[in-house]
Amino acid sequence: MSFNTLGLSTELLRAVADQGYGTPTPVQRQAIPVILKGKDVLAGAQTGTGKTAGFALPLLQILNKRPQARGRRAVRALIVTPTRELAAQIEESVTSYGKYLPLKSAVIYGGVKINPQIDKLRRGVDILVATPGRLLDHVQQKTLTLSDVEILVLDEADRMLDMGFIHDIKRILALLPRRRQNLLFSATFSGEIKRLADGLLNSPTLIEVARNNIAADTVEQLIHPVDRKRKRELLSHLIGSQNWRQVLVFTRTKHGANRLSLQLNRDGLKAAAIHGNKSQGARTRALAGFKHGDVRVLVATDIAARGLDIDHLTHVVNFELPNVSEDYVHRIGRTGRAENAGTAISLVCVDEHKLLKDIERLLRRSIPQEVIAGYEPDPSIKAEPILRGRNQPNQRQGMNSQQKRYPGKSNGSGPAARRRKPGENPVSRGPGRKSRDMAAGKARVRSRPAAKRG
Repeated sequence: MSFNTLGLSTELLRAVADQGYGTPTPVQRQAIPVILKGKDVLAGAQTGTGKTAGFALPLLQILNKRPQARGRRAVRALIVTPTRELAAQIEESVTSYGKYLPLKSAVIYGGVKINPQIDKLRRGVDILVATPGRLLDHVQQKTLTLSDVEILVLDEADRMLDMGFIHDIKRILALLPRRRQNLLFSATFSGEIKRLADGLLNSPTLIEVARNNIAADTVEQLIHPVDRKRKRELLSHLIGSQNWRQVLVFTRTKHGANRLSLQLNRDGLKAAAIHGNKSQGARTRALAGFKHGDVRVLVATDIAARGLDIDHLTHVVNFELPNVSEDYVHRIGRTGRAENAGTAISLVCVDEHKLLKDIERLLRRSIPQEVIAGYEPDPSIKAEPILRGRNQPNQRQGMNSQQKRYPGKSNGSGPAARRRKPGENPVSRGPGRKSRDMAAGKARVRSRPAAKRG
């Protein structure tokens, strides 16, 4: 099957050919004809299977053929996505696919100045790609109205729920007209996603092209056992000896990403870090340098596990295994995209054996292991607990999904705990007995007359 058989217009087929696409992916084959008929869609496909084109191409055709309801140019299609990088890449794709159509698109997200976005919205936008927080900022400042939206796309919906955006999503839905076409795309179908779909979609067509939480067949997976203190040394050895020119490396923490990036640069490998504490400008520059080949190694936290679409990325390395097994699938899904081959390598120390078992249980398969000569693990080294990890006993029992991802934010270290005053009882939110006694003692000391100095 080719794109010519999906009912797309000549302009879109021309744009697709310019991108070098010949054969549509399974999700594109199933989703495009259904969306063109105006039906709601609930689509599940593993990362890297072409979901963006699956909704962007039919969306562009529908808007181009359908006359605007009003004389002014208003937002008619809204695409909501969880991260800034993903939002920017979706808008780039929409622009590329729609370059032969008279439609305008824009992207809005936080971390950058809002005024240039306001100017672009005032000039008129047909298709808007947005992250939830910045979208609501514009609505609150009355620089944007959603009353003309005809098509809503929630992309990476499971990631948005994991990141705590459910309340923002509900606020956005309340601002939209009731009559609209809804498209929900998700890498996984959790119970939360199904509940969201039940309240959002109208008799949707279900599209599921792969079992949940499995890696693409185009990705070769391999484990290299190594001691924790020799991981960076082994990583540099692999990149240099095998001449990898473009490598995406994942760490668990922002501090770890910064530290590894500095170490790799000292090893003579041009590296940059990307994570949530970086400014949007720094993140954009690092990603652009990586795509253009100026940066050889991009070190990232899980903020980049979804949304990074890098053409022909051949190697992904898990410098540290993720705390949450599902994130492993999303990480390695950055390679092996669009039916290209890719390799995902994990450097696993003795501390991470439990995490590895969890991942293999999720995948329902064992991942091949290969010990690199000269980097054999020392069997006398004992496992150490991973901070914020899942290999600590009974840590995940009784936790919700957000707490499982961020264990350190539960039971006295989350936002509510930070708002407590010093000495305040965590249950009653008033001072405890010991604190009251201490406060009374301090008051008695302060009430004594000051001693005269000789």
